[in-house]
Amino acid sequence: MKVLIVHAHNEPGSFNAALKDQAVAQMRAAGHEVEVSDLYAMNWNPVASAADFGSRANPDYLVYALEQRHNYEAGTLAADIVAEIDKVRRCDLLILNFPMYWFSVPAILKGWIDRVLISGVFYGGRRIYDRGGMQGKRAMAVVTLGGREHMFGADAIHGDIGTMLRPLLQGSLAYCGFEVLPPFVGYHVPYIGDEARREVLAQHAAHLRAVDTLTPLSMPAMADFDDQLRPLQG
Repeated sequence: MKVLIVHAHNEPGSFNAALKDQAVAQMRAAGHEVEVSDLYAMNWNPVASAADFGSRANPDYLVYALEQRHNYEAGTLAADIVAEIDKVRRCDLLILNFPMYWFSVPAILKGWIDRVLISGVFYGGRRIYDRGGMQGKRAMAVVTLGGREHMFGADAIHGDIGTMLRPLLQGSLAYCGFEVLPPFVGYHVPYIGDEARREVLAQHAAHLRAVDTLTPLSMPAMADFDDQLRPLQG
């Protein structure tokens, strides 16, 4: 199996970095090929702009998704984007490794999603969800939080963690055709001691070992909707 880990933390000594390093070591020990995109170390540009395009289908008005498609086909898409697209297309499993910021992903990871998951390759028209460009591939989020586990749930103060992650898990990964595995969540990690951190690392290692047996999250299936994407009746 080929694994791509996209890592988004600005501190090399962080617990997120420890999770990333453990995933690399464990996956390689199991015989898998592993690539890492360390976004801060790469000085990744998160800003989606006209500078991403070496040519323009419409020089007068920027429709970013349409220019993504045009420039990829023309071979004029920015080189940093093409390199990341190639990594994703090579992988069988994509792991996004990041700390939760404001109920969302860090800006640098959001910018990776905006610039890399391009129209025409990852999605387009009715090529979404189980018909998306990445069908046959799997994806998983590895997330750390400052909050305690009891703060997340149906009746908890912050709500359900799945709802919080829905824009990423459904709106980005599943939308592009990935089979989305249950996320791994490390709670309260900035505030726990070494023993508790070792326990989170052990839980993470077990989650990775189970990657081939985890039940994917339920996502929309295109066969359940009509040509206007309305639910089929009965």
